[in-house]
Amino acid sequence: MIVRGQIVLAALGLVGLLGLGMAGAPTAHAEDAPYSMELWNGLMSPYCPGRTLMDCPSGQATELREWIAEQEQTGRSRQDVEDELYAQFGDVILQAPKAQGFGIAAYVLPIVALFAGGAIVWVFLRRQVAAGATTHAAAIPPRPAALDPEIERRIDEELRA
Repeated sequence: MIVRGQIVLAALGLVGLLGLGMAGAPTAHAEDAPYSMELWNGLMSPYCPGRTLMDCPSGQATELREWIAEQEQTGRSRQDVEDELYAQFGDVILQAPKAQGFGIAAYVLPIVALFAGGAIVWVFLRRQVAAGATTHAAAIPPRPAALDPEIERRIDEELRA
């Protein structure tokens, strides 16, 4: 009969063996990997607004993809190809604006809006809590003064009758 501990040990051993097998696997360096597919997926198409170069069905986009692949095959560096594309098309091909000049507003404005909205909510809640405390205090009726024992006796008699 197999005990639970033996199952756990067997599972740990299997995981260890798999880890050793993967540790010996050769890894490709980023500079060795082809970059054309990364550019196709990482750049916006100048011909199809809102689509990456890979997703654009335009014939012009197909030509641009082929041009990038040719540049890679001739041995041009990725940076050279990106610089030429940026020089030709400008900011249109970027998925996100550059964090310089006016483009920094795309990064700063959402943070400013978040803090401003938080401050507005905080002020609103503080006022609601303060208004609720005064309203709650006014809503509680004052405790009636103790009645004269003679009056209480007469009220009790009337209620019994």
